[in-house]
Amino acid sequence: MSGSTAAPEKPAQLDERLVHTSPLRKLLGRPELGSVVGAAAVFLFFAIVADSFLQASSFGTVLYAASVLGIMAAPVALLMIGGEFDLSAGVLVTSSALISSMFSYQMTANVWVGVLVSLLVTLAIGAFNGFMLTRTKLPSFIITLGTFLMLTGLNLGFTKLISGTVSTKAIGDMEGFDSAHALFASTLTVGSVEFKVTILWWIALVALATWILLRTRFGNWIFAVGGEAEAARAVGVPVIRTKIGLYLGVAFAAWISGQHLLFSYDVVQSGEGVGNELTYIIAAVIGGCLITGGYGSAIGSAVGAFIFGMTSKGIVYAEWNPDWFKFFLGAMLLLATLLNAWVRKRAEATA
Repeated sequence: MSGSTAAPEKPAQLDERLVHTSPLRKLLGRPELGSVVGAAAVFLFFAIVADSFLQASSFGTVLYAASVLGIMAAPVALLMIGGEFDLSAGVLVTSSALISSMFSYQMTANVWVGVLVSLLVTLAIGAFNGFMLTRTKLPSFIITLGTFLMLTGLNLGFTKLISGTVSTKAIGDMEGFDSAHALFASTLTVGSVEFKVTILWWIALVALATWILLRTRFGNWIFAVGGEAEAARAVGVPVIRTKIGLYLGVAFAAWISGQHLLFSYDVVQSGEGVGNELTYIIAAVIGGCLITGGYGSAIGSAVGAFIFGMTSKGIVYAEWNPDWFKFFLGAMLLLATLLNAWVRKRAEATA
């Protein structure tokens, strides 16, 4: 009889995909949880201090302010999840509007010709950012800062060269203006409340970005390149195509925002848009995106934009000095970042 004993069998390990996850754990794992809590707090605060904040007309105004920012914040959030930044996004919106306006006016063409030319040029600028990033290996901060400075100079230089002033010529009487205005800048009335069409653009872009992130292979690539680009490349992720695609997404949203700017006011000031890129990033960070990449959501960016809209208009409804707005925005950024970090730690602790 042998003196050896059989080794005890190891308990079978369950596939982690089959392990039941509690609703609370799923909730704590959502990147936008912190921003939702913050949005509820901001809403309650202004509901208390500003009597007119809860009026139906005020709600439409808040949503409009949020949508103008949110249209850009959604693709910027995807770009940040992919581990990159775009400091040229704000002036790219203005460039898009200027190209549409000046091309239509100078060529005396239907304004839709200028709109389509603007789309092609804006996408080309986005592709340029992505191409330079992937080919030079320089940080996106440097690449897009260079693009920001070049576009700022081009916007002012070409506008003064062509128009003689810092603003474009009016194109409101040109053929196609009314239909373009209806698509990019019209107002919808629901009951007694007016809603800008940008709200629909915002919802559509957030829904599309969320679907891409959660339901497509490209969404997996975004998280992969944002988490660790070299490891992603080693397992076959097309890092270059993914990052160029993300910059094209930002450019497309800039084109939409630029057309809204143009067809809302008929003329465009060449110096607009400077500084807005930081607001887009702030909305994405408040919504749960990490500066280091690999984590975040498009829905979170929408919540961050909504917080921005409530704060910017809530201060007005409360009849406070609007000079305080930047202070509140900075405070919300710090608080949201701290809250998001706490939520992540809680999620990791319960995992």
